[in-house]
Amino acid sequence: MIARVLSFALLATAALAQNTVHYTATNANVKYLFATAEPVGHLKSGDILDTNTLDCFGNVLRKPGDTLSMVKGDNPLTGPFFVEGAEPGDTLAVKILDLQVDGDTGVGAFAPGFGALNETNYTPMLHAPIPERIWFYHIDHATNAATFKALDSDFSVKIPLHPFFGCIGVAPAEGEARSSVVPAEFGGNMDSPEASVGNTVYFPVNVKGGLFYIGDGHAAMGDGEVAGSAIEVPLKARVQLSVIKGRTIAWPQFENDDAIMTVGAYRPLDDALRIAFTELVHWIHKDYGLSEQDAYELLSQVGKIHLNEMVDPNYVVVASVAKKYLPLKKVQGAQ
Repeated sequence: MIARVLSFALLATAALAQNTVHYTATNANVKYLFATAEPVGHLKSGDILDTNTLDCFGNVLRKPGDTLSMVKGDNPLTGPFFVEGAEPGDTLAVKILDLQVDGDTGVGAFAPGFGALNETNYTPMLHAPIPERIWFYHIDHATNAATFKALDSDFSVKIPLHPFFGCIGVAPAEGEARSSVVPAEFGGNMDSPEASVGNTVYFPVNVKGGLFYIGDGHAAMGDGEVAGSAIEVPLKARVQLSVIKGRTIAWPQFENDDAIMTVGAYRPLDDALRIAFTELVHWIHKDYGLSEQDAYELLSQVGKIHLNEMVDPNYVVVASVAKKYLPLKKVQGAQ
């Protein structure tokens, strides 16, 4: 009888720990900065957030003839959300439970002064910028694919959907306010396909409550996001937010059943890579027990890198290692 009562108590506790908070984002309540701001919702550690996000253009580009001049701002953000118990020095774990493309149309665009193969503010050139052009992608939910249609010929091809958050992060440290275009230590506009269903993202908590933001949904994206945009879409999302007390990290991390992954966001690209691999060495040493030199050598043989994007003010690289190459984990986190 006592065991049964305890069992029911544990089930009740688990149910309470997975309370669902619902929120609806609109153009009237989105933000354009990762910053300390008044929360739009409060969650307890373990709660699930059920919400939506707008696409990076604010859902205003819908048909041929629409132009970028209609866009109010880049990468509107849903949030921030205050997580009770999160304090500076803790880690916020965000488990991505479900992502659905919210609509039947995706958008890709050339913007003058933006893109990996264009002149930009960081790589000025004397030639004229590539002109603005906009592509619309039909989203077929039945086949889980988007259709690319060439503007200058009748070519078309289907692209499998892989929904993920382009923007996901927390308020920066030291009272900073950072544009929703910028990726950095707090996360932000990382354009990481790793921010997808089945993965947990870890962020350093910099302010009380963490102040969590999401936005900039992508239906699919190639490595580097070379032209400056993915297949930009609004999303419906379910994520679980948990606080890991006393676990301190410097940069965002990803984890799933098969691998651990670390983020480096900086310019030049080689420094982004160095940050990502240095963070991965530290993680292996701290949680899996290898010395840093052994971890460094191991990564030279089995580590992988993914160039997420090279178009934002900072470039983003993710370094990863499969768990099958690591010792048993000695520190248990949120996974």
